[in-house]
Amino acid sequence: MSFPGPAEGRTHWLGPRNDGMERQSHNTSGTRLCALGSLTWIGVPACRCAGAGQPSSTDAAAGVSERSRMRRWWLYFGLLTALVVLGAAAQGQVGFDRPGGDYASFPMRSGDPAQCAARCERDARCRAWAFAYPVTEGPNAICWLKSRVTPRVASSCCVSGVRGTGVIEPRTGAFEFGFDRYGGDYRQFETPMDPTGKSCQAACEGDGRCRAWTYVRPGYVGSSAVCYLKSRITRPIRKPCCISGVVR
Repeated sequence: MSFPGPAEGRTHWLGPRNDGMERQSHNTSGTRLCALGSLTWIGVPACRCAGAGQPSSTDAAAGVSERSRMRRWWLYFGLLTALVVLGAAAQGQVGFDRPGGDYASFPMRSGDPAQCAARCERDARCRAWAFAYPVTEGPNAICWLKSRVTPRVASSCCVSGVRGTGVIEPRTGAFEFGFDRYGGDYRQFETPMDPTGKSCQAACEGDGRCRAWTYVRPGYVGSSAVCYLKSRITRPIRKPCCISGVVR
């Protein structure tokens, strides 16, 4: 008696559907056959031919899914770690210079380091930048574009960063770097250059009338730094010239 041959690439059962009989499998021309002693060919998915003790298709799929979830979790963890590390490296750009690697420099009449960062972003050659405040390299602020990323060095003259970071002002409690509190002035005076603003803060703390203060860097309202004492607390406005704070 002859039997119809199995279709190429298909999986078939051979024999009566008797669960009590031993199952055997063999390959013929790339086709998997499961012999159960029947005279009838019945097509079933290939995974149904798994021998005793082998994982079912559901178990295999669950294992693949679990491995995929683990891979996604590790990828997410790696990306998050990289962002944290890069973010930490970008912190504290104010007060740092990056000597070397310069290919262009120009004055920044606005005195805003954010514009220097923007110029780097628009120039395909630029990999890093440095901004010098007025009265440090010259009467005006200066922007330096760099063809490579050089190590940063602490320097009160400057703000620096790598392409894509922008300007990140430090946040140190009572000191508001890069902010002016316009209005409410009752006293102003020239003061020695102080990149921390602490001398202006101390003057405000020593005057019972003073509630807030603003220190203006040299070159923004004159060749010298200026301290403004304020009798009321006004709204902070972002300005690269200034450091402000509230004392009472």
